[in-house]
Amino acid sequence: MSTKKSAINKDIVLQAAKQSFIKLDPRIMLRNPIMFVVELGFIITLFLVFVPDAFGGDVSTGFNLAVAFVLLFTVLFANFAEALAEGRGKAQADSLKKSKKEITANKVSGSSVKQVPSTELRKGDVVIVAQGEMIPGDGEVIEGLASVDESAITGESAPVIKEAGGDFSSVTGGTKVISDRIKVRITSDPGESFLDRMISLVEGAKRQKTPNEIALNTVLVSLTIIFLIVVITLPFFADYLDIRLEVPVLIALLVCLIPTTIGGLLSAIGIAGMDRVTQFNVLAMSGKAVEASGDINTIILDKTGTITYGNRMASEFIPVGKHSRQDVAAWAALSSVRDETPEGRSVLELLKNQNLSFQESVADGAEFVEFKAETRMSGIDLPDGRHIRKGAVDAVKQWVAGQGGMIPDDLQANSNAIASAGGTPLAVAVDQTIYGLIYLKDTVKPGMRERFEQMRKMGIKTIMCTGDNPLTAATIAAEAGVDDFIAESKPEDKIAVIRREQAEGKLVAMTGDGTNDAPALAQADVGIAMNSGTVAAKEAANMVDLDSDPSKIIEVVSIGKQLLMTRGALTTFSIANDIAKYFAIIPAMFMVAIPEMEVLNVMRLHSPLSAILSALIFNAVIIPLLIPLAMKGVAYKPMSSSQLLSRNLIIYGLGGVIVPFVGIKLIDLLVQFWV
Repeated sequence: MSTKKSAINKDIVLQAAKQSFIKLDPRIMLRNPIMFVVELGFIITLFLVFVPDAFGGDVSTGFNLAVAFVLLFTVLFANFAEALAEGRGKAQADSLKKSKKEITANKVSGSSVKQVPSTELRKGDVVIVAQGEMIPGDGEVIEGLASVDESAITGESAPVIKEAGGDFSSVTGGTKVISDRIKVRITSDPGESFLDRMISLVEGAKRQKTPNEIALNTVLVSLTIIFLIVVITLPFFADYLDIRLEVPVLIALLVCLIPTTIGGLLSAIGIAGMDRVTQFNVLAMSGKAVEASGDINTIILDKTGTITYGNRMASEFIPVGKHSRQDVAAWAALSSVRDETPEGRSVLELLKNQNLSFQESVADGAEFVEFKAETRMSGIDLPDGRHIRKGAVDAVKQWVAGQGGMIPDDLQANSNAIASAGGTPLAVAVDQTIYGLIYLKDTVKPGMRERFEQMRKMGIKTIMCTGDNPLTAATIAAEAGVDDFIAESKPEDKIAVIRREQAEGKLVAMTGDGTNDAPALAQADVGIAMNSGTVAAKEAANMVDLDSDPSKIIEVVSIGKQLLMTRGALTTFSIANDIAKYFAIIPAMFMVAIPEMEVLNVMRLHSPLSAILSALIFNAVIIPLLIPLAMKGVAYKPMSSSQLLSRNLIIYGLGGVIVPFVGIKLIDLLVQFWV
């Protein structure tokens, strides 16, 4: 998995500080109603500094100035949190913009090729890109094969192979061809490329609030309106008791009552959540996708490349009938002499490691037969008329039987034994005779069982999809520790299982890279497409993994849960804070006129004015103190929902009550010397 690339540096902090003042514009502040109320409070108290008797009050100018000063910094700290979160995304966007250059494209026009600026290319145009040239726009390789440097997009220096057809035909504008030559059909118009979308998304220009964020924001605004009504009506009740409540005191009460802490950090939490996904080289098309990943109930994963390494290698030669291991190895090697697949090369490597031999000269002048999905076999036709084949056991059996050959009695038993061990058996035959089996072994990645156990603790069901036979699939599933599996799966099987899970009210995530995965990726609640995959897969998904690592879906789910936990934890902490503020301000407001209220002054604060200022100062400084937590996120540990709730209530609920009591008392000890 990619390491985190984004970091807070001096330039980002300075830019965020500058943005904090720019965001004081009331038109911008209106987007955050809670902090807008605080800003209005600042404006009113600042007005009272210059016109202290405007509302007939007798509070000192110094107190008015102190309240105005604290309210200003409360708003600035909230703006700083949001600007800091945005700054990390904008820094990455600036880096991406540097890689976006004006490129000259070799556009195919009829039978000729002419050079045009990349900005003139339109969807459907065909271009030729040779070694050393930049790919002028997003597209699909329709002819040729080339090695492409995608470090400008992914940050990874290792080149990737792109070829016509299959699941690795997609290319991204701004990347560089470092070998060979390809013909590319452009699939996006100017301004709509993958790089353009990345820049917009990481800048946050198109960030939309998620459903949970909107719901929480609605609750917070409702609380603000309720407390605003309470504070406006409070002086009328106080007058009835012959208690005069000054305007600055009422403003201080309102600011301390409304959920300013979470109100100031809510936007930063959402932006930072998307940024954390981006740091892991995953591009989320929306914040909704990140948030949905935190509520996932079921994950569908391909076996090959996700749960296992995917590089099936020959590990043993197994003879059948009366043949020897040497016979199997020799014929298997001859069938693999011109086989450039990893499996074919591994056969020759195994023969060499086991000190077995074969006559390579026998294959001189032979005709190689490539593997085809229809035949499920490959091999070689020797000049002397003999035909050697290796491939799926049932396909080879059918081929041999078609020539009148006999099937060894122990073939099926040995084949089942390999499948039971989680391997793939390949039969080796020459004309009418089956000599034995090649045991191909695909190893489960280390730590996968532990990771699936973590998923289980999080209440997430894992389903493995594989084209293997049921016996092999069951063995791999047991070794990896997944909850369920689908053997001999086809694209429609994935859609069926997604719909089945969704019909039960569950949210489903899956990964894919091919065109045939596109329908399932679109159907899934969280679909992660591989950057190396096809355009269709990337357009259907709501996330794109730039590193093309299918197992990263597990990290994405953890980040989504961390986002939800962070928002919930800070909301709990913010509301719990208010309890201490009530004990600081309410007694301070009334205990002079109502001495009995002194019993509520449990913190023994110095005076009414010092109590109000201490609560207000704590309300302001807690925001910057919580910025690192909002940016980094609450540490997530796999456990059940009830355990998480209990843990967070103790840490952020009880902690949110205790910390303000301590903080306000310490601030009061300092403020009393000035008041």
